[in-house]
Amino acid sequence: MRYTPAALALSLLAAVTASVSISAPPVPLDPRAAILVADGRKALASGDANAAIDDYEAALAFQPGHVAILLNLAEATRKQGMQGKALRYYREVLEVEPGNIYALSGEGMALAEKGAVERARRNLARLEQVCGANCVPARELAAAIQQGPTPQMVSAEAVQAKPTVTTN
Repeated sequence: MRYTPAALALSLLAAVTASVSISAPPVPLDPRAAILVADGRKALASGDANAAIDDYEAALAFQPGHVAILLNLAEATRKQGMQGKALRYYREVLEVEPGNIYALSGEGMALAEKGAVERARRNLARLEQVCGANCVPARELAAAIQQGPTPQMVSAEAVQAKPTVTTN
């Protein structure tokens, strides 16, 4: 009973030391995947989100589950207006790296764009705990929350009823 606090402290020290030595550096990109990611970034910068998504998905074929590729793919799908799909990619990254500030920020922006402002604020709070309120991803997320959800555009043709003629 007297040794319980000392034993707990030593076991905590051993656990922390063991977990630090086990963690590995990030895996570098395969050269073929790196070329496709670069092409995807160029396509996204020129405004062609579909080509960027195609490049990122092809890069995932070479290196499945790579965090950088998933983050780029999530950003491209979010810019295309597919926030639900972007959320899936951001959550895949957060499963691997729970403290990834770019995934937290991107997920919060996608949530804010969908209208889930309260959940986006939770992401902002987590992000501020990880990197502080003054880091760039936290400021971008705060601005996205302030802006509010993106309006959903519906064309008049999609809403109008199309009459059909039938004979009796």
